[in-house]
Amino acid sequence: METIKITVEIENVGQRLDKFLTLNLKKMSRTQIQQLIHNKNVMINDKVVKASYKVEAGDICCIMIPEPENTDILPEDIPLDIVYEDQDVVVVNKPTGMIVHPSAGIYSGTLVNALLYHCHDLSGINGVMRPGIVHRIDKETSGLLMVAKNDMAHQSLSQQLQEHTVVRRYIALVHGLIPHEFGRIEAPIGRDPHDRQKMTCTDKNAKEAITNFKVIERFKDMSLVECRLETGRTHQIRVHMQYIGYPVYGDPQYGLRRDDTTYGQYLHAKVLGFIHPRTHEEMYFESDLPDFFVKKISELRREKGE
Repeated sequence: METIKITVEIENVGQRLDKFLTLNLKKMSRTQIQQLIHNKNVMINDKVVKASYKVEAGDICCIMIPEPENTDILPEDIPLDIVYEDQDVVVVNKPTGMIVHPSAGIYSGTLVNALLYHCHDLSGINGVMRPGIVHRIDKETSGLLMVAKNDMAHQSLSQQLQEHTVVRRYIALVHGLIPHEFGRIEAPIGRDPHDRQKMTCTDKNAKEAITNFKVIERFKDMSLVECRLETGRTHQIRVHMQYIGYPVYGDPQYGLRRDDTTYGQYLHAKVLGFIHPRTHEEMYFESDLPDFFVKKISELRREKGE
């Protein structure tokens, strides 16, 4: 059972418990959180409370998330933007707001549910909860994702990821004006000891993480950058850009409090390239930025006077 502890800050005083947890547990819906509370899997200061409890400053919320049950993940008729598909591989352009695979308490509405409806077979290497999933992108990140339809393809694509030969380029809108044109961030990433929902740059229990970036455009007080991943750590771009002082706009975990988080972080997996597992052909795909991202860029250009 996964246990998460969150301390209530002053700005959250007076919020209902279920609303407070919904704001802090981005991977779970309010309904799922209310079910946890109903099942007495949430405690405040070691006491069971109701969903309507009004949180107070300093309250320690302990959320106990049960391990995933051995349940069947059902196919769901959810529209997918399929960029490419053959007998071995599917490349999907994932929308912002969609979770990639089921996890504890989340068994529907995911990319996997949609893939199971669309595809007859997916690789089984990662088990019943993550069929076909070779790598993932965050719920609030949009863009390209490769999926394996059989174990041969899965093993090949996984090896390419391990060898850092997969091309992954993201477009990010970040706070601040980056003065130089190019940059390379080499800072190991591990779990934040003060907040288990976050990652951080640390030397303790961390893994190597490398992000390269270049500035595409500068606005009044923000920059548009392209980030190229050499490694694939959880929240890597978001953590690295915050680490150097240029957090991703709209990021609910690592961004600024004043940000509009309606669409989540302004981060899009635009380019994906890999060697096809069967034909050994070089595959290369690009996807357009989401409409809300394009609209924001236009607003920033107008503010700048262009």
